[in-house]
Amino acid sequence: MKRNLLIVLLIASLFSCKSTSKTEALPFSAYNYTTTKKVVAGRGAVVSAHVLASKSGTAILKAGGNAFDAAVATQLSLAVVFPVAGNIGGGGFLVGTKADGQTIAIDYREMAPAAASRDMYIDSSGAARTDRSQNTHLSSGVPGAVAGILASARYGRLEFSKLIAPAIELAANGFVISAEEANSLNGLQGDLKKYNSVTPVFVKEAGWKAGDTLVQTDLAHTLERIRDKGLAGFYEGETAALVEAEMKRGNGIITKADLKNYVAKTRDAHVFSYKGYKVVGMPMPSSGGILVNQMMKMIEPYPIASMGFQTAASVQLMTEAERRAYADRAEYMGDPDFYKVPMAKLGDSVYLVNRMKDYQPGVAGKSSTVKAGLPNESTETTHFSVIDNEGNAVSVTTTLNGGYGNRIVVGGAGFFLNNEMDDFSIKAGVPNMFGAVGGDANSILPGKRMLSSMTPTIVLRDDKPFLVLGTPGGTTIPTSVFQSLVNIIEFNMSTEDALYKAKFHHQWLPDEVYIEPSFSKTAADSLRAMGYKLVTISGIGRTEIIRVLPDGKFEAVADNRGEDAAEGW
Repeated sequence: MKRNLLIVLLIASLFSCKSTSKTEALPFSAYNYTTTKKVVAGRGAVVSAHVLASKSGTAILKAGGNAFDAAVATQLSLAVVFPVAGNIGGGGFLVGTKADGQTIAIDYREMAPAAASRDMYIDSSGAARTDRSQNTHLSSGVPGAVAGILASARYGRLEFSKLIAPAIELAANGFVISAEEANSLNGLQGDLKKYNSVTPVFVKEAGWKAGDTLVQTDLAHTLERIRDKGLAGFYEGETAALVEAEMKRGNGIITKADLKNYVAKTRDAHVFSYKGYKVVGMPMPSSGGILVNQMMKMIEPYPIASMGFQTAASVQLMTEAERRAYADRAEYMGDPDFYKVPMAKLGDSVYLVNRMKDYQPGVAGKSSTVKAGLPNESTETTHFSVIDNEGNAVSVTTTLNGGYGNRIVVGGAGFFLNNEMDDFSIKAGVPNMFGAVGGDANSILPGKRMLSSMTPTIVLRDDKPFLVLGTPGGTTIPTSVFQSLVNIIEFNMSTEDALYKAKFHHQWLPDEVYIEPSFSKTAADSLRAMGYKLVTISGIGRTEIIRVLPDGKFEAVADNRGEDAAEGW
């Protein structure tokens, strides 16, 4: 009897250790690696915010996976190696095109918990408490990332366990961090101690330095539960219990029921045409697809190519298109399951031509007179683009909102929580953490998804992928994608120049044009003379783009504004 009991205990012990023993060796080194900004490949390519994530996706392509398989592996690896924005505690959007012509749009944006209410961030004096919507447990929406990842995996062909294996390995055995990553983590130490009652692995009293190895054991276990149980490995069971316990420690309101009720939604992609190209984007609750549509169609009647890149004339035209599109964003855009967004009218060509009727070349418009035409999100989003040689392309943007979300790590689960509730309009006319304003269309309601600027985009030429692109950058995302498209389609620029040249941004309110330091001084002086207020900021966007060349090869280019990396084979 004792012998049988010992055997039973031994078997139980082996099964309890299963999740820590099933890591697979990586086909690349996580301790000695270099970053490549551009590759030209014939079979497939991945470009993302971190070289190890790009390598993970490319390894899946080499193992026989398609672009959707590679996208899953890339996103899961970003959750490990790029914790500032890569995540399983946030949400995002996927746009895909398949070889058979099918377009795919997966909405896994976070949603408001059942206990959320319209005025939950308004205090007794009537003031908006943005500190509560940004820096507390109360700031988190119900995470959608894992549901979205598993929904996108259905379009792949490899076993999910193979797709998640690189992320588990990177979390369990660690990876070497760069100087930039060390500095980022060191700058986070105060907030990590302030907002966490369970000390996370990212806290290091001696400070992080380049060459240190970051091991995330709790996150590895969470990923293993997802590997073994799918949706239930995150939205039910141990992980859900850990999230609810974390919420209770900080007076948050996400419950196990909220998690179990979360569903990623497949929507109809937002598609429009521009001068022979078909542009495939994300529909609501992402404002990105319709904003790019509006801006492109507003400039289409004008001879922008002859105006030239970054001249006062072309920048003014694009700025005025941006102003008008963002005025509509503030007034009319939100979760289509809760608010009737007038999409047909917003994208109507006649309407968009009329929106520019008061545009005056050489004279600055004013946001006080440019209203919505019908009767700020965080810069710490992340984007990646994937393509294969079978005709599939995938564009994904995902986020925690602020850098490292609300700075709270789920105790025992190892991942950061988002602060996406701040992307709702917490009070009409009150800007969010990055200056975006909104009204009833984006007000808080239980189960509602907050408006987003994420803009994953695929451009088709002759119904085949030509460009796969997107960028982080909060409210600057749609304008960055807009400018990248104009740079390539209208100004005939190289992919690198289209990404690396200085960008600008206008979002209606505040009535300012943001420019990067290398923006043309001649154009800037002329714009000021017209009456524009220009504000220089350090950087706009980190675009990841894949371009299909005339010979059919894939040119993958990573932005030079960060440590982003391109990989291919």
